[in-house]
Amino acid sequence: MAGTDKSRAESIGDGPAIILVEPQMGENIGMAARAMLNSQLGDLRLVRPRDGWPNPKSRNAASGADSVIDGVRVFESTAEAIADLTRVYAATARPRDMIKPVVTPHRGARDMRQAMAAGEKVGVLFGGERAGLDNDDIALADTVLQAPLNPAFSSLNLGHAVLIVTYEWYQAADETPAVQLPEGRTQPATKEELVNFFERLESALDDGGFLHIIEKRPVMVRNIRNIFQRANLMEQEVRTLHGIVSCLTRSDGKQ
Repeated sequence: MAGTDKSRAESIGDGPAIILVEPQMGENIGMAARAMLNSQLGDLRLVRPRDGWPNPKSRNAASGADSVIDGVRVFESTAEAIADLTRVYAATARPRDMIKPVVTPHRGARDMRQAMAAGEKVGVLFGGERAGLDNDDIALADTVLQAPLNPAFSSLNLGHAVLIVTYEWYQAADETPAVQLPEGRTQPATKEELVNFFERLESALDDGGFLHIIEKRPVMVRNIRNIFQRANLMEQEVRTLHGIVSCLTRSDGKQ
């Protein structure tokens, strides 16, 4: 999915730093940057990237997330990369022999927002493609982030892992309605418009003999009206239905 940012300033907001420890492929760094900008994040930090920095493959894979790529900072150690942070999460799928809180990305995102609202600086560690985070890196974190995935196959591409966490961060404050109906240039039909259509349709059904059983007519009319009421028709759709009735009655020699 692609979109157009109003401006680079508006596209990046305050949020957790994303720290990639020993990332190997420039393409994965670029995809992580793309995932970050999808979620309005811009603080990307790299610890000892295998192929050095800058990396043209990263920019290509970022697909326009240049503001994130341009702001990348490179560090020689994980400790240096997180030195200015007060709370750090370690994203890992492998169980470790450490007594450390483990939360889902969904819960972790809520906790991060609460911490940042209280003035803390937050970051998330992600390991490289080959082996993920080592125990020394995880020991520097306060909390482990672990996505609930298929226990038999929980391996994630680095870019995918970043997307899961950053998406949850964004969703934790997003107010987009769960269900929407794009209306375009039209709007919901008024009851007057609906009743006008109902009466015209019922007149045509009377003429066609569909409502010929007098004692059943009231129930059949109510049932037909309820069918269309449940459809939540728009003005344009009502006009289309009028056109259908016109076409059908014209085919019988009627106007």
